[in-house]
Amino acid sequence: MEKLIPSRFATLGHPQRLAIFRLLMRRYPDRVPAGEIGAALGLKPSTLSAYLSALMGAGLVSQTREGTSLRYEINMTEVRRTLDFLFFDCCRGRSDLCSPVSLPMLTGAPPMSDRKFNVLFICTGNSARSIFAESLLRAAAPDRFNAYSAGTKPYSELNPFALQVLRDKGHDVSVLRAKNVSEFSGPDAPHLDFVFTVCDQAANEECPSWEGQPVTAHWGMPDPVKAEGTDAQKSLAFQQAYGALKNRIQAFTALRLDALDRLALQKAVDEIGRAVAGLTA
Repeated sequence: MEKLIPSRFATLGHPQRLAIFRLLMRRYPDRVPAGEIGAALGLKPSTLSAYLSALMGAGLVSQTREGTSLRYEINMTEVRRTLDFLFFDCCRGRSDLCSPVSLPMLTGAPPMSDRKFNVLFICTGNSARSIFAESLLRAAAPDRFNAYSAGTKPYSELNPFALQVLRDKGHDVSVLRAKNVSEFSGPDAPHLDFVFTVCDQAANEECPSWEGQPVTAHWGMPDPVKAEGTDAQKSLAFQQAYGALKNRIQAFTALRLDALDRLALQKAVDEIGRAVAGLTA
């Protein structure tokens, strides 16, 4: 491991290789197509290929083939080993030197207390998937969670198909509006305990550094707004998105937050994002 550390830091020392690494970290546990990475970062295919090869050579990124597509993901085991090495070798395992960032990741933190938690769902437009998630969590466990949603580039109006689905399911849509993520990073913003991205494009973008180190995860899913065809076919896409998010919200609210330390909780929310969600509505 000691021999690998210099090459890994040298690899990440290049700003564009670091940008790829950071994007894949935000998208974890997704496997991201090369074309999507290149489009998000504005990299030519040949340049992207060279940078990805370097990251794979350093053991930080792994590659899989799905059909004709090459997909890339963070090699989390090796990333954690690198952090472990820095903590236990360079810091000699002294929490007073390396806390607060490293210690919770390595040792876990005490289980969350029995209180009401603030949860933010982020999408690009804040017009469909994120408001579905906000509404579902608010309805599922209003005594345990405060649910919010926001967009990195919010639309001026909420999607009418999304609003109709919510009305049909009995949700109160009068409390919903499109919001920018900046509303949740100011001094008067609520302290966030969980932040979930529910669309790939939002996860590809840089978001604010959240104070208090909330638990974060990516719950990406297809965008129903892009559905084509008749109104009935478009409506079906929104119904399916609602059902998939309902399954994830149900899995999330079933977690025993008072019994899980931070490491176990992070693993659990990552697994919810990785799981193939059903379409029960």
